[in-house]
Amino acid sequence: MKMLKMRKYIYFCLVLGMLFSWSLAATAAKSTEEQAPGLKMAQQATADKQHWITADHAKHEILQQTFTSGPEVTKACLSCHSEAAKQFHKTIHWTWLDPNVAPEERVGKAGLSINNFCIAMPGSYPRCTSCHAGYGWKDTSFDFSDQTKVDCLVCHEQTGTYKKFPAGAGNPAPKTMVFKGNQKTYHPPEWNKVAQSVGRPTRKNCGTCHFFGGGGDGVKHGDLDSSLMKPNKELDVHMGMDGKNFDCVRCHSTDLHQIAGRTYATPAAMDRKSLVEDDTIAKITCESCHTSTPHKPGSKPNDHTDKVACQSCHIPEFARVNPTKMRWDWSTAGQKKDGKPFKKKGELGKPVYFTLKGDMDWAKNVKPEYHWYNGSITAITANDMIDPSKPVQINQPVGSLDDPNSRISPFKVHRGKQPYDKVNKTLSIPHLFGKKGSGAYWADWDWKKALESGSSKAGTKFSGEFDFIETAYVFPITHMVAPKEKSLGCTECHSKADSRLANLKGFYMPGRDAFKVIDFAGWGVVFACLAGVLIHALGRMFTTGNGRKEN
Repeated sequence: MKMLKMRKYIYFCLVLGMLFSWSLAATAAKSTEEQAPGLKMAQQATADKQHWITADHAKHEILQQTFTSGPEVTKACLSCHSEAAKQFHKTIHWTWLDPNVAPEERVGKAGLSINNFCIAMPGSYPRCTSCHAGYGWKDTSFDFSDQTKVDCLVCHEQTGTYKKFPAGAGNPAPKTMVFKGNQKTYHPPEWNKVAQSVGRPTRKNCGTCHFFGGGGDGVKHGDLDSSLMKPNKELDVHMGMDGKNFDCVRCHSTDLHQIAGRTYATPAAMDRKSLVEDDTIAKITCESCHTSTPHKPGSKPNDHTDKVACQSCHIPEFARVNPTKMRWDWSTAGQKKDGKPFKKKGELGKPVYFTLKGDMDWAKNVKPEYHWYNGSITAITANDMIDPSKPVQINQPVGSLDDPNSRISPFKVHRGKQPYDKVNKTLSIPHLFGKKGSGAYWADWDWKKALESGSSKAGTKFSGEFDFIETAYVFPITHMVAPKEKSLGCTECHSKADSRLANLKGFYMPGRDAFKVIDFAGWGVVFACLAGVLIHALGRMFTTGNGRKEN
């Protein structure tokens, strides 16, 4: 009898052990994830390489002459790099227009595109074009065919001292000057020093404009701000200086000055190939280095890559160091204290009210919003009619469940309130920056005059009747990839309460959605399996001693 009881106990323990082993399967898979082929391939594809320097520009005789302006430096550059300006003239960094849309539609910053940050460029050229890679774009008379107007230095100088004047139409300060907007002092460049320092673009070169887009640090993109100048790998595993230490151009590869990655109506990446399949492709998709099966073979995450973007799991929050602007209400602008503009800062050290700009909301560690996305973003312009009865979606991602190129992707959604034409039912372009008497809002404090002036400069209609309307604007989240230990767990999405994908409908997601028939059938299968295992075990226990004589 003692032997029989012992055998029953052993069988019982075996059943429990089997059930327990199932519960550990996911943990076991994760523990060996570092062996995933996708990770090995990424390490191979992104292995540190020596970038050989074949020229010391400080030794070039033509750069020894005395320079007094940017165009003079550019002319010297072109004496060797004879095709560079011609190439650059064909890029979006030069035109600020979508090259794949008919010119008459004027899609882009230089056209009639609208946002809910600084709204639009026309009418405020000298301020907005301070980030243009050119010299002297102060109005519509700018000569886009002039090769010497190309600013080679803003992308290539390596001293870190080259700065454009914030209202200089792309020009640095011609003499020591103070910009009233930030009270900072700007000095003219040491032209020879910066010209002789040129090299491959660094984060500093790119970030000078892209980290401060929309009017300040972290205003525009939630995943691009000054914290990425010298990040650690906790902030970004690719750019971290204590990790891979990638510069922007490591992934945003370049061909004839065309830099991969900008999205308008045309996707930034037209295919999802890896470097193993084609070593000439642009390295701007995760698949380029990690392949479409980045996890351990047989692991569940690999089953998600056809419908879920890598960024959705691996960027759990954005703006993790510096805050980003989440809302901008232009309708409250213009309030003054003692007759003077004023600024009020909030808990995060950012202005929550500014006379020039109105009320603003900032946030850190922001959870993205999620949409189906195939790489294209559509947007309206100042010529497109809107429906004033509801918030205006200025731009939106293109994609759907049925689109094989679409993935569930993370976005920052910036919400705002901005002027629109009540008669024409279009979003209006204000003239913001300018001298007193010019109609510029920041000088004359008159919205009607600012909208009249801005519309005139942009070549759009303005009825004279305006109001303010709620708007939304999306930005894809791609940077600030967290270490794999910080990636999202299953329950972040597969849960009934607080699912990150609560807004996405039209499909069944286990754990999030409850359909009685499916739930009943699923639990039926589970209990049937458990019953089968237990019945078999019990049968073995009670039949083991039959026909045998116990001692």
